Amino acid sequence: LAESLDRDQEDTAGLFKRLTFAGVNIVTLAEGDITHLHIGFKGTMNALFLKDLADKTHRGLRGRVEDGKSAGGLCYGYRVVKSLNGSTVTTGEREIEPAEAAIVERIFREYVAGVAPKAIARRLNQEGVPGPFGGTWSPSTIHGNAKRGTGILNNELYVGRMVWNRLRYVKNPDTGKRISRLNPQSEWITREVPSLRIVSDELWKAAKDRQKATRLAIT
Repeated sequence: LAESLDRDQEDTAGLFKRLTFAGVNIVTLAEGDITHLHIGFKGTMNALFLKDLADKTHRGLRGRVEDGKSAGGLCYGYRVVKSLNGSTVTTGEREIEPAEAAIVERIFREYVAGVAPKAIARRLNQEGVPGPFGGTWSPSTIHGNAKRGTGILNNELYVGRMVWNRLRYVKNPDTGKRISRLNPQSEWITREVPSLRIVSDELWKAAKDRQKATRLAIT
């Protein structure tokens, strides 16, 4: 007994095949007794509905970013601003969290001074400084991936620049896990948000220069 067939079409078909083999009927509140016709037709319609819903959500988020607002997610160094809109509490805005912002600037300064991300992470953990989401610091949290814009040292929001749609997420059909893929740069949406700047342009450029020099040294 289920609510409806609004799941992945391939998963639904596979489940129906196995339950039918075991002599078990599927009944949903929306469609009643499920037959092969439901699996084929309704499964296709549900797949189209979910795709359309994802597209609408994506367009809504794009509209927020184009207005200079957050599209969701919370980066280290910022906190959610709650405001009352009529009887509804909205949480879509962000502002700088001073204590975390100081750590962000410290990471940039130490990195520019020649300290490796591994050593920076070790120092922060030794001092008991909580990492993102309250966890411990790791080198990858700091150096991340420059091409994908991940990691403290690559987050352009720290220089007051919001970049959205850099990555897209797709589900691996074999494992069911979501993986990220880099979108073409032409699809990125960038907006200036100076009120969220934490790091100066000079410090950001110095960090980028060291990253480039480090990559050249490795190659």
